Amino acid sequence: MSDATLNSVTQDPGDFAVQIADQIKTFIVAVAEVSKVDEPEEAVPVLLLQVSQLLLAGGRLGAYEDVLPDERYEPDLGAEPDADGLRERFAALLEPIDVYSEVFDPYEPRKAPVPHRISDDLADLVTDLGHGLAHYEADRTAEALWWWQFSYFSNWGSTASATLRALQSLVAHIRLGQPLEELDGLDTDQDPGEENLAEEAGRVMLQEIAGPLGLRPVK
Repeated sequence: MSDATLNSVTQDPGDFAVQIADQIKTFIVAVAEVSKVDEPEEAVPVLLLQVSQLLLAGGRLGAYEDVLPDERYEPDLGAEPDADGLRERFAALLEPIDVYSEVFDPYEPRKAPVPHRISDDLADLVTDLGHGLAHYEADRTAEALWWWQFSYFSNWGSTASATLRALQSLVAHIRLGQPLEELDGLDTDQDPGEENLAEEAGRVMLQEIAGPLGLRPVK
């Protein structure tokens, strides 16, 4: 292991917290701004970049030494900020491509894919990350780092990874000229074990996505 790698794993907690907080603030602000755009071609490439950068912060948290909070019980932060508005804006913006399928744990054999929504994922990420940011901005650095690290392993890390795979797959389909198949009726409001799920979105063809996303001209 190189000295640079060792330094990133054992970096001073104060400096490390500043860097992680900056990455998380950037993500939260960027996602909020992207949710306000009018067309998906403005959103998808930026989301791909922002979620990728967020996962770099997550990887650093995962490789960092175990963080312990200063207090045994988490201080009360009051009511959590409401992310429903963000969720609804992304659901409307990404409607044709919002639902995707994901395997929750790749190490559990024979698990069936379950439906997810990019809009739900983004709102959940902002909520999880914002919780730690509230501790950080209240000068509880150890509590913030602990929360970001713990929730990276327990929740937001897998959520961000799934979202990134969905976004990367979407862009790959477009760049490689591969139409998306029907979404198999996936609907997050239904039991994924049902044999006959209601249709969610029909066939999304290449010419309907590539042009709007600005990734390949429509011929």
